[in-house]
Amino acid sequence: MSAATMEAAVPARPEPVTLRQAFWVWLRIAMLSFGGPAGQIAVMHRILVDEKRWIGEQRFLHALNYCMLLPGPEAQQLATYIGWLMHKTKGGIVAGVLFVIPGAVAIMALSWVYVLYGRVGIVSALFFGLKAAVLAVVLQAVVRIGGRALKSTASRLLAVVAFILIFFLGAPFPLIVLGAGVIGWWSGRQRHTAFRGGGHGASKGATVADADTLLGEDLPAHARPTWRETVRTALVWLALWLLPVAALLIALGSDDVFSRIATFFSTMAMVTFGGAYAVLAYVAQQAVENYGWLGPKEMLDGLGMAETTPGPLIMVLQFVGFLGAYRAPGTLSPLLAGTLGGLLATWVTFVPCFLSIFLGAPFIERLRGNAAVAAALSAITAAVVGVVLNLAVWFALHTLFRETAVVAIGPVRFDAPILASIDAWAASLAVGAAVAVFVLRANVIVTLLATSAAGIILHFLGLVA
Repeated sequence: MSAATMEAAVPARPEPVTLRQAFWVWLRIAMLSFGGPAGQIAVMHRILVDEKRWIGEQRFLHALNYCMLLPGPEAQQLATYIGWLMHKTKGGIVAGVLFVIPGAVAIMALSWVYVLYGRVGIVSALFFGLKAAVLAVVLQAVVRIGGRALKSTASRLLAVVAFILIFFLGAPFPLIVLGAGVIGWWSGRQRHTAFRGGGHGASKGATVADADTLLGEDLPAHARPTWRETVRTALVWLALWLLPVAALLIALGSDDVFSRIATFFSTMAMVTFGGAYAVLAYVAQQAVENYGWLGPKEMLDGLGMAETTPGPLIMVLQFVGFLGAYRAPGTLSPLLAGTLGGLLATWVTFVPCFLSIFLGAPFIERLRGNAAVAAALSAITAAVVGVVLNLAVWFALHTLFRETAVVAIGPVRFDAPILASIDAWAASLAVGAAVAVFVLRANVIVTLLATSAAGIILHFLGLVA
């Protein structure tokens, strides 16, 4: 092959794009972001790496690895990170906010429908069918994450231990993740091969080299911040996050539902590692059992909403905040209180994500290829497999059985199904959804719509209430 032919085979680096041009690409990504974090990251990879070549394979995975180590939704944080790389803070805000808006609007509209018409038979039947597919989707998440993460005996053992700790012993989720991260970090420092870093969403085909992309390989000027800029960034985003929380506590007191929403979701934003599915295990523990804002089946309804709308699955937390405030509105109308509660939950959930990216990304850009960080990521992901399996079991118990009982044996305490209370139609729909997802490889949205339609049909046949 001649030198001229070889030169022609290498694509030219893309032309620079303005923030206005990037806006429409980020909006397109946001509107296509269905199917959970794995699907959302795959969409970003296809558009940003393969199609637009704004960022290369290795740089994309480096950013993803950092986002997976953070609490909160990694897909939204990844969009913010890449937007920041391209167009500084304004670019990060545009990318991150656009990723959230479609889902926030959709969940808010569905929350209104839920509280106004949720007890209408046809609406209840729709959610009855939806829950069956959600169970299959969560099981699919266990298989997908496990297939990526459990590559060694050590990683499989860590997943088993994480499941035992959270399901049978009720260990705090943040402690499990922190312990896994420390184990992985130590392993990487010792150069053991038990945990190897990775990431989901990577392309299995030809690799797009960083040097051939818009961002290239160089460190941008805004990734070399001064300590003054770092402190300024921290103060601005901490104020945006915590001042509203402090104002609510001072004005309403710590027992008011809005104060509780603000403090609970602010705390959750800092301790919920491992993505949306793992977060839900913690939320179910607290919002359902401790605060009583909603029931287990309503939590499943909320996840069904999040699964069928664009944006992060963590948007289910807006539904939780909505119901919490709707049921304790104080002097406000229930719908207004619910709307404000949902928006408050969204605000304190996502503002810390921007803080984490704008504060940490400049330093993380200098840590490409760090073995200890990669091993910590791998260990955390392995532990998350066990946590998501716990969530799948929790969903199965509350989807397939009408009643459960708490079994306590010494320090061991867990929910067990009352077998006589099995819901035959729910089980049938769940099996059908599992066949569609695992055997027929059906699209998640198609499966969700099909089971929802099946629930409505069963309602009209008089087989479900």
